Amino acid sequence: MRTARAAAQAVWASLLLAGSSCGSRQQFARLGDLPLERGGAIHDCRLGYRTFGRLDDARSNAILFLTWMEGTSAQLAWHVGPGRLLDSDRFFVVAVDALGNGVSSSPSNSSAQPGERFPTFTIRDLVESQRRLVTGELKLGRLKAVVGISLGGMQALEWATSHPSMVEKVVAIAASPRLHPSDLEFWRSGGQTARPETVRERVVRAIARVAPFDALLHAGIDPLDHRRQIQALLAHDISAPLGGSMERVAAAVRAQMLIVVSERDDVVNPAPALELARLTRAQTVTLDGRCGHQATRCERELMWSAVRRFLAE
Repeated sequence: MRTARAAAQAVWASLLLAGSSCGSRQQFARLGDLPLERGGAIHDCRLGYRTFGRLDDARSNAILFLTWMEGTSAQLAWHVGPGRLLDSDRFFVVAVDALGNGVSSSPSNSSAQPGERFPTFTIRDLVESQRRLVTGELKLGRLKAVVGISLGGMQALEWATSHPSMVEKVVAIAASPRLHPSDLEFWRSGGQTARPETVRERVVRAIARVAPFDALLHAGIDPLDHRRQIQALLAHDISAPLGGSMERVAAAVRAQMLIVVSERDDVVNPAPALELARLTRAQTVTLDGRCGHQATRCERELMWSAVRRFLAE
């Protein structure tokens, strides 16, 4: 009998393999050289995106929709449309390909910095690339909302603290403001070894626990791309620029927030997100977690309806 984690791994792998070709056409914003939080830069940085719906006359209905780990804007498209998570009849939805997903600038597609030469980046770097897209390419000064699932939700929470004046609402689904020790253990550990593991080996082992390499390769996903996104995940902590204080984070947040958690999430512990929700008086939705981290799929209608109500308020 498979464990809950094994079942979650299988579902995640199938999600990675599934893909999607629906939605509007793939577009790219050329951002030039993107300076990185930890030094260096991504040269000739390209950020992929797709748009759905129309921008209203007041330019007030734009929603940024952010990808999960190795997700693409094409996969996000399935969540966009009348009656779905984000209603493109009402909102101008911009689905963004995160750096390192194989569509935007990544180790697998960079001509200037291919493979191992591609620099590590943080979630704050992902958000900075998105800010450049919003203000430069799209000429928007403010967003109706930023929405994301899993890694996308972590980017959405980073938006709430990095650019609080730009965001009216934030929806973070199965995400965390900073990784719980159990999450770090999940990604960093792989059992005892005869010698200390290198960082690369720990990351490789962590990837294998969630999506086996053969699944990644058959899905057309480059392991180096995946590793760079995991490195960003491991460093994720929206409180770091504020001295590690979640109270200071809460004081800085101006957006109305909806926090959706899976009660039995076996990849992202819901405790840090629920604590942030308490401090910010955010609205919360708790899924029963029957499918672990993939509860957002098993309980999709509940999640979709809660998000639609929140965005309509």
